[in-house]
Amino acid sequence: MDHIPIISDRTLYHESPEPLKLEMGGELPEVKIAYRTWGTLNETKSNVILICHALTGNADADVWWSDMFADGGAFDETRDFIICSNVIGSCYGTTGPLSLNPLTGRHYGPDFPRITIRDMVLVQHRLLMALGIGKVQLVVGASLGGMQVLEWGYMYPEMVHAIMPMGVSGRHSAWCIAQSEAQRQAIAADGEWNDGWYDPARQPQKGLAAARMMAMCTYRCFENFQARFGRELQDNVTFKAESYMRYQGKKLVGRFDANTYLTLTRAMDMHDLGRGRGEYEAVLGSFQVPVEILSIDSDILYPKEEQEELARLIPDSRILFLDEPYGHDAFLIDIETVSRMVCEFKAEIARRAQSAA
Repeated sequence: MDHIPIISDRTLYHESPEPLKLEMGGELPEVKIAYRTWGTLNETKSNVILICHALTGNADADVWWSDMFADGGAFDETRDFIICSNVIGSCYGTTGPLSLNPLTGRHYGPDFPRITIRDMVLVQHRLLMALGIGKVQLVVGASLGGMQVLEWGYMYPEMVHAIMPMGVSGRHSAWCIAQSEAQRQAIAADGEWNDGWYDPARQPQKGLAAARMMAMCTYRCFENFQARFGRELQDNVTFKAESYMRYQGKKLVGRFDANTYLTLTRAMDMHDLGRGRGEYEAVLGSFQVPVEILSIDSDILYPKEEQEELARLIPDSRILFLDEPYGHDAFLIDIETVSRMVCEFKAEIARRAQSAA
């Protein structure tokens, strides 16, 4: 291996010796789950908020979503008990391609089994059970995180009080699948693999860098790139837009793993709430928890029509629009608005709970 991702020294771990049977077949003999918590669990264990991270994210939500953490904000450590775990298949401490297979003593690497979003949620549920948590006030997340949020709402309605998916669809579109496959092919075409791993003696992970650059073009939008870069030059031969792309590629290579990227994007492609459950519309119509959907007007990866479909088909749902020229990544940029929306939904959940009491 040519790099080891950095894991926070505040990361906690739960080791589950029970084998995990995977939805697509096969099993993991054991699972290690990396997670972080903030705040204090109250006596009734009723103040839990679960954050689900996106593709290259991790359990350090206070780093990548830092301004969401504040007194009176979306994630208030003085009132809330907040949990974020690294998803299975990732490379930040939870069992994934970088982990040792206890049956072989070798890293899983490209042999890591096929996983789905439902497997991720099953592992998160296993963690909460181990922590003695039976109720979750709110599950929130965007993109890959939003997929997990929706699955939480369907798989564990008796446990979850409300969900807030952001910038996501109920099933991965052909557009998204094509984008993911192009990125995976960039990794596969690198030509610097050695038994499933990149050879550290050569220039490392050019394919992963290229995949990240391709992805960045879908995380933002035309207006954002034009306003930020235009046709300005970084130097005499390099456009600022080129320089930005190269920087983003190099930055991801320094903190991520190519086999992990392949594993997680394939899991995203399998995202379909109706798969194996019946008609898609009927599955969405069976949701039993309040749902607040955040849609980003300028998102070209998950266009607003997909969130409008969710709002139309899920019974107790409402859609909010983030009208910002940042594209898909707006949920990470316009934090003030996103935090306010989460706070208002939390207040609505609390009002409902009081009325039902």
